[in-house]
Amino acid sequence: MGSLALFLGLLIFSFALTSTAVVPFINLLYRLRFRRQDQETTDAFGERTPIFDKFHAGKAGVPVGGGLLVVMAVSLFFALMIPALNYFGIEVTSLHNDSQAEVNVLFFTFLSFAILGLYDDIKKFFHFDDKKFFGLRMRAKLLLQVLLAAIIACMIYFQLGISILHVPFMGTLQLGYFYIPFAAFVIVAFANAVNITDGLDGLAAGVLLFSLFGLWILSSTILDVPLSVFIALWLGALISFLYFNVYPARIFMGDVGSLAFGATLAVIGLLLGKILALLVIGFIFVVEIASSLLQLSAKKYFKKKIFTAAPLHLSFQEKGWAEPKIVQRAWLLQIMLTIFGVWLAVI
Repeated sequence: MGSLALFLGLLIFSFALTSTAVVPFINLLYRLRFRRQDQETTDAFGERTPIFDKFHAGKAGVPVGGGLLVVMAVSLFFALMIPALNYFGIEVTSLHNDSQAEVNVLFFTFLSFAILGLYDDIKKFFHFDDKKFFGLRMRAKLLLQVLLAAIIACMIYFQLGISILHVPFMGTLQLGYFYIPFAAFVIVAFANAVNITDGLDGLAAGVLLFSLFGLWILSSTILDVPLSVFIALWLGALISFLYFNVYPARIFMGDVGSLAFGATLAVIGLLLGKILALLVIGFIFVVEIASSLLQLSAKKYFKKKIFTAAPLHLSFQEKGWAEPKIVQRAWLLQIMLTIFGVWLAVI
Protein backbone atom coordinates (compact mmCIF):
# COMPACT_ATOMS: atom_id res chain seq x y z
CA MET A 1 0.00 0.00 0.00
CA GLY A 2 1.38 3.40 -0.98
CA SER A 3 1.70 6.21 1.52
CA LEU A 4 -1.04 8.28 -0.12
CA ALA A 5 -3.50 5.38 -0.05
CA LEU A 6 -2.66 4.76 3.61
CA PHE A 7 -3.18 8.36 4.68
CA LEU A 8 -6.41 8.72 2.71
CA GLY A 9 -7.66 5.47 4.21
CA LEU A 10 -6.93 6.76 7.71
CA LEU A 11 -8.87 9.96 6.98
CA ILE A 12 -11.89 7.93 5.86
CA PHE A 13 -11.54 5.62 8.86
CA SER A 14 -11.47 8.56 11.28
CA PHE A 15 -14.41 10.25 9.58
CA ALA A 16 -16.54 7.10 9.62
CA LEU A 17 -15.96 6.22 13.27
CA THR A 18 -16.28 9.79 14.54
CA SER A 19 -19.50 10.23 12.55
CA THR A 20 -21.10 7.33 14.42
CA ALA A 21 -20.39 9.09 17.72
CA VAL A 22 -21.39 12.69 16.92
CA VAL A 23 -25.17 12.45 17.41
CA PRO A 24 -24.95 10.43 20.65
CA PHE A 25 -22.32 12.91 21.87
CA ILE A 26 -24.63 15.87 21.10
CA ASN A 27 -27.43 14.16 23.03
CA LEU A 28 -25.03 13.59 25.94
CA LEU A 29 -24.13 17.29 26.02
CA TYR A 30 -27.85 18.13 26.16
CA ARG A 31 -28.33 15.81 29.12
CA LEU A 32 -25.31 17.32 30.89
CA ARG A 33 -26.67 20.82 30.17
CA PHE A 34 -23.34 21.67 28.55
CA ARG A 35 -24.87 24.33 26.35
CA ARG A 36 -24.38 27.95 25.36
CA GLN A 37 -26.01 30.16 27.94
CA ASP A 38 -28.48 32.98 27.32
CA GLN A 39 -26.50 35.72 29.02
CA GLU A 40 -24.22 38.66 28.42
CA THR A 41 -20.93 37.43 27.02
CA THR A 42 -17.36 38.61 27.15
CA ASP A 43 -14.54 38.15 24.66
CA ALA A 44 -11.21 36.41 25.26
CA PHE A 45 -9.94 39.52 27.03
CA GLY A 46 -12.87 39.88 29.42
CA GLU A 47 -14.47 42.76 27.51
CA ARG A 48 -18.26 42.91 27.08
CA THR A 49 -19.44 42.02 23.56
CA PRO A 50 -22.95 43.51 23.07
CA ILE A 51 -22.72 43.14 19.28
CA PHE A 52 -21.98 39.43 19.67
CA ASP A 53 -24.96 39.13 22.02
CA LYS A 54 -27.20 40.90 19.49
CA PHE A 55 -26.40 38.55 16.61
CA HIS A 56 -26.04 35.33 18.57
CA ALA A 57 -28.81 35.45 21.15
CA GLY A 58 -30.71 32.82 19.17
CA LYS A 59 -27.89 30.31 19.62
CA ALA A 60 -28.48 29.92 23.35
CA GLY A 61 -29.05 26.29 24.24
CA VAL A 62 -26.87 24.81 21.49
CA PRO A 63 -24.42 22.23 22.96
CA VAL A 64 -20.82 23.34 23.39
CA GLY A 65 -17.85 20.98 23.57
CA GLY A 66 -17.68 19.31 20.17
CA GLY A 67 -13.94 19.82 20.24
CA LEU A 68 -13.76 17.30 23.08
CA LEU A 69 -15.14 14.56 20.83
CA VAL A 70 -12.55 15.38 18.14
CA VAL A 71 -9.71 15.42 20.69
CA MET A 72 -10.76 12.09 22.20
CA ALA A 73 -11.29 10.40 18.84
CA VAL A 74 -8.02 11.59 17.29
CA SER A 75 -6.01 10.81 20.42
CA LEU A 76 -7.43 7.29 20.66
CA PHE A 77 -6.96 6.55 16.95
CA PHE A 78 -3.43 7.98 16.96
CA ALA A 79 -2.43 6.00 20.06
CA LEU A 80 -3.55 2.80 18.34
CA MET A 81 -2.36 3.55 14.83
CA ILE A 82 1.38 4.11 15.34
CA PRO A 83 1.91 0.72 17.07
CA ALA A 84 -0.32 -0.89 14.44
CA LEU A 85 1.86 0.47 11.63
CA ASN A 86 4.96 -0.93 13.31
CA TYR A 87 3.22 -4.28 13.84
CA PHE A 88 2.40 -4.59 10.14
CA GLY A 89 5.95 -3.69 9.16
CA ILE A 90 5.21 -0.19 7.85
CA GLU A 91 8.22 1.99 8.55
CA VAL A 92 7.34 5.04 10.64
CA THR A 93 9.79 7.51 9.16
CA SER A 94 10.12 11.06 10.41
CA LEU A 95 11.71 14.30 9.33
CA HIS A 96 13.51 14.13 12.68
CA ASN A 97 15.64 11.34 14.13
CA ASP A 98 13.25 10.44 16.97
CA SER A 99 9.74 9.69 15.72
CA GLN A 100 8.56 8.78 19.24
CA ALA A 101 9.58 12.22 20.53
CA GLU A 102 7.55 13.77 17.73
CA VAL A 103 4.55 11.67 18.75
CA ASN A 104 5.01 12.78 22.37
CA VAL A 105 5.06 16.47 21.36
CA LEU A 106 1.84 16.08 19.39
CA PHE A 107 0.08 14.23 22.21
CA PHE A 108 1.22 16.64 24.92
CA THR A 109 0.16 19.70 22.92
CA PHE A 110 -3.20 18.32 21.88
CA LEU A 111 -4.18 17.03 25.31
CA SER A 112 -2.71 19.69 27.61
CA PHE A 113 -4.38 22.60 25.81
CA ALA A 114 -7.60 20.59 25.53
CA ILE A 115 -7.64 20.06 29.31
CA LEU A 116 -7.07 23.77 29.91
CA GLY A 117 -9.88 24.63 27.49
CA LEU A 118 -12.21 22.02 29.01
CA TYR A 119 -11.68 23.51 32.46
CA ASP A 120 -12.59 26.93 31.09
CA ASP A 121 -15.73 25.54 29.41
CA ILE A 122 -16.86 23.75 32.58
CA LYS A 123 -16.32 26.84 34.70
CA LYS A 124 -18.07 29.09 32.19
CA PHE A 125 -21.15 27.02 31.43
CA PHE A 126 -21.83 25.76 34.93
CA HIS A 127 -21.28 29.21 36.48
CA PHE A 128 -18.71 28.10 39.03
CA ASP A 129 -17.50 30.95 41.17
CA ASP A 130 -13.80 31.78 40.86
CA LYS A 131 -13.13 31.37 44.58
CA LYS A 132 -15.15 28.19 45.00
CA PHE A 133 -13.89 26.35 41.93
CA PHE A 134 -10.22 27.29 41.78
CA GLY A 135 -11.11 29.95 39.26
CA LEU A 136 -8.57 31.29 36.82
CA ARG A 137 -8.79 34.84 35.60
CA MET A 138 -7.55 35.85 32.17
CA ARG A 139 -4.03 36.65 33.33
CA ALA A 140 -3.66 33.31 35.12
CA LYS A 141 -5.01 31.39 32.12
CA LEU A 142 -2.57 33.18 29.86
CA LEU A 143 0.30 32.32 32.20
CA LEU A 144 -0.75 28.66 32.11
CA GLN A 145 -0.78 28.77 28.33
CA VAL A 146 2.70 30.30 28.31
CA LEU A 147 3.93 27.60 30.70
CA LEU A 148 2.51 24.79 28.56
CA ALA A 149 3.88 26.41 25.40
CA ALA A 150 7.33 26.77 26.98
CA ILE A 151 7.34 23.07 27.91
CA ILE A 152 6.37 22.16 24.34
CA ALA A 153 9.01 24.49 22.89
CA CYS A 154 11.66 22.89 25.11
CA MET A 155 10.54 19.40 23.98
CA ILE A 156 10.87 20.46 20.36
CA TYR A 157 14.27 22.06 20.94
CA PHE A 158 15.94 19.51 23.24
CA GLN A 159 14.28 16.22 22.21
CA LEU A 160 13.94 16.84 18.48
CA GLY A 161 16.85 19.23 18.06
CA ILE A 162 14.82 21.76 16.08
CA SER A 163 16.13 25.32 16.20
CA ILE A 164 15.83 26.46 12.59
CA LEU A 165 13.30 28.23 10.43
CA HIS A 166 13.01 28.04 6.67
CA VAL A 167 12.42 31.43 5.09
CA PRO A 168 11.66 31.47 1.34
CA PHE A 169 14.21 33.35 -0.78
CA MET A 170 16.51 33.66 2.28
CA GLY A 171 17.25 30.07 3.24
CA THR A 172 17.46 28.63 6.72
CA LEU A 173 17.79 30.69 9.89
CA GLN A 174 19.48 29.18 12.96
CA LEU A 175 17.89 30.61 16.14
CA GLY A 176 19.68 28.62 18.82
CA TYR A 177 18.20 29.06 22.30
CA PHE A 178 16.07 31.94 21.00
CA TYR A 179 13.98 29.27 19.30
CA ILE A 180 12.34 28.38 22.64
CA PRO A 181 10.67 31.76 23.40
CA PHE A 182 9.88 32.17 19.70
CA ALA A 183 8.14 28.79 19.48
CA ALA A 184 6.27 29.39 22.75
CA PHE A 185 4.99 32.73 21.44
CA VAL A 186 3.76 31.14 18.19
CA ILE A 187 1.94 28.39 20.09
CA VAL A 188 0.17 30.77 22.49
CA ALA A 189 -0.69 33.17 19.67
CA PHE A 190 -2.32 30.51 17.50
CA ALA A 191 -4.15 28.90 20.43
CA ASN A 192 -5.85 32.21 21.20
CA ALA A 193 -6.27 33.12 17.53
CA VAL A 194 -8.35 30.01 16.79
CA ASN A 195 -10.28 30.58 20.03
CA ILE A 196 -11.17 34.14 18.96
CA THR A 197 -12.04 33.08 15.40
CA ASP A 198 -14.53 30.51 16.69
CA GLY A 199 -17.43 32.95 16.71
CA LEU A 200 -19.52 32.04 13.67
CA ASP A 201 -21.01 28.70 12.67
CA GLY A 202 -18.35 26.76 10.76
CA LEU A 203 -15.84 29.61 10.60
CA ALA A 204 -12.94 28.35 12.74
CA ALA A 205 -13.50 24.67 11.91
CA GLY A 206 -13.72 25.31 8.16
CA VAL A 207 -10.67 27.57 8.04
CA LEU A 208 -8.77 25.04 10.14
CA LEU A 209 -9.82 22.22 7.83
CA PHE A 210 -8.30 23.87 4.75
CA SER A 211 -5.22 24.90 6.74
CA LEU A 212 -4.62 21.31 7.79
CA PHE A 213 -4.92 20.08 4.21
CA GLY A 214 -2.02 22.38 3.31
CA LEU A 215 0.16 21.16 6.18
CA TRP A 216 -0.83 17.57 5.34
CA ILE A 217 0.55 18.02 1.83
CA LEU A 218 3.84 19.34 3.26
CA SER A 219 4.20 16.50 5.77
CA SER A 220 3.44 13.91 3.09
CA THR A 221 6.05 15.28 0.68
CA ILE A 222 8.82 14.86 3.28
CA LEU A 223 7.55 11.39 4.34
CA ASP A 224 6.95 12.41 7.95
CA VAL A 225 4.66 9.51 8.85
CA PRO A 226 3.67 10.50 12.43
CA LEU A 227 2.64 13.98 11.30
CA SER A 228 0.83 12.69 8.22
CA VAL A 229 -1.04 10.06 10.22
CA PHE A 230 -2.00 12.55 12.92
CA ILE A 231 -3.26 15.15 10.43
CA ALA A 232 -5.18 12.51 8.44
CA LEU A 233 -6.98 11.33 11.57
CA TRP A 234 -7.60 14.93 12.65
CA LEU A 235 -9.03 15.86 9.25
CA GLY A 236 -11.44 12.92 9.27
CA ALA A 237 -12.77 13.74 12.73
CA LEU A 238 -12.92 17.47 11.95
CA ILE A 239 -14.98 16.92 8.79
CA SER A 240 -17.44 14.87 10.83
CA PHE A 241 -17.68 17.67 13.42
CA LEU A 242 -17.99 20.38 10.77
CA TYR A 243 -21.03 18.65 9.24
CA PHE A 244 -22.92 19.54 12.43
CA ASN A 245 -21.15 22.86 13.00
CA VAL A 246 -22.11 24.61 9.75
CA TYR A 247 -24.98 27.11 9.81
CA PRO A 248 -27.27 26.61 11.66
CA ALA A 249 -24.92 24.82 14.04
CA ARG A 250 -26.12 21.89 16.12
CA ILE A 251 -22.90 21.86 18.15
CA PHE A 252 -20.09 24.28 18.92
CA MET A 253 -16.39 23.61 19.33
CA GLY A 254 -15.83 25.19 22.75
CA ASP A 255 -12.53 26.25 24.28
CA VAL A 256 -11.61 22.59 24.68
CA GLY A 257 -11.35 22.39 20.90
CA SER A 258 -10.22 25.87 19.89
CA LEU A 259 -7.27 26.05 22.29
CA ALA A 260 -6.11 22.51 21.50
CA PHE A 261 -6.54 22.95 17.75
CA GLY A 262 -4.78 26.31 17.59
CA ALA A 263 -1.81 25.21 19.67
CA THR A 264 -1.42 21.96 17.70
CA LEU A 265 -1.70 23.78 14.37
CA ALA A 266 1.22 25.96 15.45
CA VAL A 267 3.25 22.96 16.62
CA ILE A 268 2.79 21.20 13.28
CA GLY A 269 4.09 24.30 11.50
CA LEU A 270 7.07 24.41 13.88
CA LEU A 271 7.81 20.69 13.41
CA LEU A 272 7.82 21.21 9.66
CA GLY A 273 10.12 24.23 10.05
CA LYS A 274 7.81 26.23 7.76
CA ILE A 275 6.88 29.18 9.93
CA LEU A 276 6.27 31.62 7.08
CA ALA A 277 4.05 29.07 5.37
CA LEU A 278 2.20 28.66 8.67
CA LEU A 279 1.64 32.41 8.93
CA VAL A 280 0.26 32.52 5.38
CA ILE A 281 -1.87 29.41 5.79
CA GLY A 282 -3.10 30.66 9.16
CA PHE A 283 -3.48 34.27 8.01
CA ILE A 284 -7.21 34.47 8.79
CA PHE A 285 -6.51 33.41 12.36
CA VAL A 286 -3.72 36.00 12.56
CA VAL A 287 -6.03 38.76 11.30
CA GLU A 288 -8.77 37.81 13.74
CA ILE A 289 -6.56 37.98 16.82
CA ALA A 290 -4.75 41.09 15.55
CA SER A 291 -8.08 42.91 15.12
CA SER A 292 -9.05 42.05 18.70
CA LEU A 293 -5.71 43.17 20.11
CA LEU A 294 -5.79 46.44 18.15
CA GLN A 295 -9.36 47.12 19.24
CA LEU A 296 -8.57 46.41 22.87
CA SER A 297 -5.44 48.61 22.80
CA ALA A 298 -7.23 51.49 21.09
CA LYS A 299 -10.10 51.42 23.60
CA LYS A 300 -7.73 51.20 26.55
CA TYR A 301 -5.18 53.83 25.59
CA PHE A 302 -7.07 56.15 23.22
CA LYS A 303 -10.70 55.60 24.28
CA LYS A 304 -11.60 54.98 20.64
CA LYS A 305 -12.52 51.98 18.50
CA ILE A 306 -10.68 51.07 15.30
CA PHE A 307 -13.31 48.62 14.10
CA THR A 308 -17.08 48.63 14.47
CA ALA A 309 -16.61 45.44 16.46
CA ALA A 310 -13.84 42.94 17.08
CA PRO A 311 -12.82 40.38 16.08
CA LEU A 312 -13.16 41.28 12.43
CA HIS A 313 -15.98 38.86 11.61
CA LEU A 314 -18.24 40.78 14.02
CA SER A 315 -17.60 43.97 12.05
CA PHE A 316 -18.86 42.26 8.90
CA GLN A 317 -21.99 41.15 10.77
CA GLU A 318 -22.57 44.68 12.03
CA LYS A 319 -22.34 45.92 8.42
CA GLY A 320 -25.17 43.60 7.48
CA TRP A 321 -23.37 40.59 6.04
CA ALA A 322 -25.22 37.33 6.68
CA GLU A 323 -23.35 34.80 8.79
CA PRO A 324 -23.14 32.10 6.06
CA LYS A 325 -21.84 34.72 3.59
CA ILE A 326 -18.97 35.67 5.92
CA VAL A 327 -18.06 32.05 6.55
CA GLN A 328 -18.23 30.94 2.92
CA ARG A 329 -16.06 33.82 1.75
CA ALA A 330 -13.58 33.07 4.52
CA TRP A 331 -13.41 29.48 3.29
CA LEU A 332 -12.74 30.59 -0.28
CA LEU A 333 -10.04 32.98 0.88
CA GLN A 334 -8.55 30.21 3.00
CA ILE A 335 -8.30 27.88 0.00
CA MET A 336 -6.14 30.43 -1.82
CA LEU A 337 -4.08 31.18 1.31
CA THR A 338 -3.42 27.45 1.72
CA ILE A 339 -2.30 27.12 -1.90
CA PHE A 340 -0.07 30.19 -1.57
CA GLY A 341 1.40 28.97 1.73
CA VAL A 342 2.21 25.51 0.35
CA TRP A 343 3.81 27.14 -2.70
CA LEU A 344 6.01 29.29 -0.47
CA ALA A 345 7.06 26.25 1.54
CA VAL A 346 8.21 24.23 -1.46
CA ILE A 347 10.04 26.88 -3.50
